[in-house]
Amino acid sequence: MAWTCPMPLRDQPRVVMGHGGGGAMSAELVEHVFAPAFGGPVLAQLSDSAAVELGGARLAFSTDSFVVRPLFFPGGSIGDLAVNGTVNDLAMSGARAAYMSCGFILEEGVELSVVGRVAQALGAAARTAGVEVVTGDTKVVEAGHGDGIFINTSAIGLVPPGVDLRPQRVRPGDAVIVSGPIGVHGVAIMSVREGLEFGVEIESDCAALGGLVEAMLAVTQDLHVLRDPTRGGLAAALNEIAAASGTGVVVEERAVPVPPPVANACAVLGLDPMYVANEGKLVAFVPREHADAVLASMRAHPLGREAAIIGETVQTHPGMVVARTGLGGTRVVDMPIGEQLPRIC
Repeated sequence: MAWTCPMPLRDQPRVVMGHGGGGAMSAELVEHVFAPAFGGPVLAQLSDSAAVELGGARLAFSTDSFVVRPLFFPGGSIGDLAVNGTVNDLAMSGARAAYMSCGFILEEGVELSVVGRVAQALGAAARTAGVEVVTGDTKVVEAGHGDGIFINTSAIGLVPPGVDLRPQRVRPGDAVIVSGPIGVHGVAIMSVREGLEFGVEIESDCAALGGLVEAMLAVTQDLHVLRDPTRGGLAAALNEIAAASGTGVVVEERAVPVPPPVANACAVLGLDPMYVANEGKLVAFVPREHADAVLASMRAHPLGREAAIIGETVQTHPGMVVARTGLGGTRVVDMPIGEQLPRIC
C-alpha cells in the first residue's frame, strides 16, 4: 500500500504506542493514512470537534475513545474522563454538549461490580456536565484481548451564533491564556500506576469546561481559538495552533502555572510539565484588547481561579513555539514525538 507521503510512516511499519500520544506521530498517522482515506473539507480542519451546518443550525460534533489505565485514579475514573473529555472537545468550539452516545467494550472476566462503578461515575459526570446519554452499545471481547473496560463516546451540541473558534483566526499580538496549573492529570495517573509517592496525593484535574467557556464568551465572542491540552500537554496544543495559524508563540516559562508537587515529580522523573497531559484545563488565544477582561472572568469561575497569561503570538518564527526561561535565555518547545505517559485518557 502506498502512503500519501513515504516518510516517516515507512520507517515505522507497525503501530506503536507513540501513534496514540497526541504528538507528531499521531499527526502523521492522521495526515498520511486517515485523512486521505476519508477526505472532506470538515475533517481537513483537524479540530477537537467538527463544526457542521445541519438544517439551518450550526452543530459541533465530536467522538473520543478512552483506554486509561488504571480505571480509577485520584480525582476520577474512566467514566468521568469519557464524559468530560468529550464535552470539552465541544466546548473548544464554543458549544455546550446536549446529547451523547456511549459504547462500552468489556473484557471477558471483568467484575460486574467494576462495570457498575464506572457506569455510575459516567452517569454522574454526565449530569454534572448537563449532557444526556441517549444511545449506546456494548461489546465483549475474549479474556486477554482487552484491558478491562474501554469506552467510546460521541456528543453533539449547538454552536452559538457569532462564535467562530479556530486557529486560522489567530493574529500576532494575541494573548495566550491558560486556565490553571498544568500537568496534574498525567502525574496523578502515573503516581497510582507506578506506585510512586511524592509527599502529597496529586488528584486529576478532570472536569467539564463548558461553564468556564460560557463565562469567557459572555465577555466577548471575539475569542480566536480554544484548545484543551490533553495528550501531549500544553506543548502539543501550542504547537498545533502555531502551525495552523502560521504565527509564532512566545511563552514566559515563569508565568506557566505548575503546582510544586507536579514540578517535583517531573524533576525526579526527568519530565517537562509542558508535555504532561491535562484533563480539566484549556488554553485560549485572545485578542490583546480583550485579554484582561477575559482573564478576570476566568478567575471568577471555579475552574479558572488560577488562570494566567503565559505569552503571546508573534510574527517572527511562524509555526514555532519558544519559551523564555527564568535565566533570560530561550528554548524551543517542540511538538512531542510520541507520548511521555501512555494510556492517560
